[in-house]
Amino acid sequence: VPRYFLDSVLRRRPELVDMLDRIEEALREPVHTEKQPDGRIRHWIYIPERDRYLRVIVEPDGETVHNAFLDRGFKEK
Repeated sequence: VPRYFLDSVLRRRPELVDMLDRIEEALREPVHTEKQPDGRIRHWIYIPERDRYLRVIVEPDGETVHNAFLDRGFKEK
């Protein structure tokens, strides 16, 4: 997990500290993936204990995590 994510994102979303394994899982085995117009890539994974989807956004390199959050509006397609 890159320093930006640890220093910036986890400060704003401390609930994600317990979900670092899930973030990695979302990159390995997403239920859905989309490419954004800016080249970043969105990955979703379902988190049953939260009854929500986790959205993980990575930089165009496909590895550097830019952001992650529980996505209330995602519907599996």
